[in-house]
Amino acid sequence: MRFTSEQPLDGGVLEREFTLDGIPGILWTPTAASAPVPLILLGHPTLGLRRMYPRLAARARHAAADGFATATVELPGSGDRPRLPVLEQARADLRRAKEAGRPVDEEIIDALVLPLVEEAVPEWRAALDALLALPGIGGPVGYSGGVISVGIRLAVVEPRIAAAVLFAGSLIPRVMFEEARRVTVPLHVLLQWDDEGNDRQAALDLFDAFGSEEKSLHANMGGHTGVPQFAGEAAARFFTRHLG
Repeated sequence: MRFTSEQPLDGGVLEREFTLDGIPGILWTPTAASAPVPLILLGHPTLGLRRMYPRLAARARHAAADGFATATVELPGSGDRPRLPVLEQARADLRRAKEAGRPVDEEIIDALVLPLVEEAVPEWRAALDALLALPGIGGPVGYSGGVISVGIRLAVVEPRIAAAVLFAGSLIPRVMFEEARRVTVPLHVLLQWDDEGNDRQAALDLFDAFGSEEKSLHANMGGHTGVPQFAGEAAARFFTRHLG
């Protein structure tokens, strides 16, 4: 891990950009911490870190106020990273299906999501290795955000993740329902009821499939970007209970 920039943010947060094997990422830490702090991995959609930065930095500030470090990495095929032909083709197929008013079939969903999961999850785990080796960063570890299939796979294969907040709002391959049954960590799932890009019934079926003994579904009216502030506050309390 090589740090490439450092700047203080208001609210007592230190922001450091880094690269890890050529993958860009950002780490936020509370400057007032006197002991190693828990870490939350911030998931995000495939829009690129620069486009997502305002929302990610806001989430990081709120987490720092609760005593948590947060970090994120650029997803494969996003931002300035090389394009992945299989994902580009799947995105083109998705656009054509939507423009023609056709339902998005399972073949398109699999091609759009599964290669991303296969590439992204090992990168997240490598980033976690490097982050936990830094002074001031300790466990336990949480995962917060999407892509929800990435969060599911991480929760299954990464024993250091102790709790997860998952954002329901992306297409879900059928195979991920089987993986969801193997998830056992406490879950807090956010669902926007009128999300125009989300299959609501699939999101409900996925929640039902999760194997966690502690899981809660928080559904709010509104579209994809209309998550109310109090929903974020409830998610923060969830992490305080399980990571604090």
